[in-house]
Parts: sequence; C-alpha cells; structure tokens
Amino acid sequence: MATVLVTGANRGIGLEYCRQLSIRGDHVIAVCRKASRELGSLGVQIEAGIELTEASALDELMSRLQSQCLDGVILNAGILHSNALNNLDVEAIRQQFEINALAPLRLVSALTSNLSSGSWIALMTSRMGSIADNSSGGSYGYRMSKAALNIAGKSLAIDLKPQGIAVVILHPGLVATRMINYNPSGISPQQSVEGLLKRIDALTLETSGSFWHANGDVLPW
Repeated sequence: MATVLVTGANRGIGLEYCRQLSIRGDHVIAVCRKASRELGSLGVQIEAGIELTEASALDELMSRLQSQCLDGVILNAGILHSNALNNLDVEAIRQQFEINALAPLRLVSALTSNLSSGSWIALMTSRMGSIADNSSGGSYGYRMSKAALNIAGKSLAIDLKPQGIAVVILHPGLVATRMINYNPSGISPQQSVEGLLKRIDALTLETSGSFWHANGDVLPW
C-alpha cells in the first residue's frame, strides 16, 4: 500500500485520483481548501482548509503531516482564466502563476523531508503550456503559468534525481470538468485518470522529467 498526497482533491481530476487510488488500496491524503460531499464519501484522509498560496496554510499542512512518509505526491490544484490580448487582466494572470506554478513548487520544497528514494512527484500541467504546440494563441495567464510549471518540473527532476525521487509532468487530455464548463468533447475524469496512473506507474528515474499526455504520447516543450 502506497501513501499518496493529492492536492485539489475535492472535485474533478483530483477527486477521481483519490477515488481510483483508494480503490486500488493506497492510503490517500486529500488536500483541498474545502472538502466536498463526494470526497467525504471516499473514506480517505482529508486535510481541508489548506490554501496552498498562503505560507501559513502551508505551515499548517506540514504540521498536520509531521514526518509522515509519502510514496507519491500529485500536484493537481489549478485555476483557469481566459486572458485575451485585448482584454488582459494582470491580476488574473498573477493569480494563475501563484496557483498553477509557484504553489506546487513551494509544496514540493516543503515536502522533501517526507519523500525518500523511490518516491515520485506528478505535476498536473497542460499541453497549453507547450510552446511548440501553441497554434491558437491567447490564454496568456494559463499558458504562461503552465509553461512555468513545466520548466519547474524539469528542474525538479534534475535536482531530486540524486535522492532517487522521480518527477513526471502530465497533461490529462481534454477532460469534461467544471474548469472547462464540462465541454461535451472532453473525456471523463475516470478515463483520464486511468491513463494518468499508467504513466505514473511506469515512471522511472530514467524517464523522470518527461512531459506526457495521459494517452502515453510524449509532448513537445
């Protein structure tokens, strides 16, 4: 049984991660700002009231975890705002950087003492953070923050490799969640997470730092 911490765990992809990990027998630590009824029904360990952009909340989480050993960390919490060139909202862009890029990095830094050789970290990003794949423009805050998360993940893979900790950078696909207004073209969270867990389970130190689609494709930077 592995112990896996999941952020953004109260709905969508994070909730589905918690469900599938729990079903396969892992001990799940679900971190969120506010627990949902669906999350509560899973019977996992819930650490609610945690706003990962706030230093005091991060300290509170570390106090609750104490020296608990973690086999895996899934950094899933994120936010999406639409920012067109003719309608830039600088504060919304800044917020996306704080939540999508800086908060995951700060949490990994705080959790290094809870990880050991053989542990892994999964960063939930988006192919919208790919520079080579950008063919439609726009979405400045989201694209920029996810590109920042991607390069952070690559650096983490290098810095943590001597400790035997692997890092994977994951795109879930187009998933029908509230973040994208349940786009009917999207796949279900269940289908997405099934693919994402396959990528995580196959992760090694040799493939650490790779940027993967849930379906197994390697994505361009």
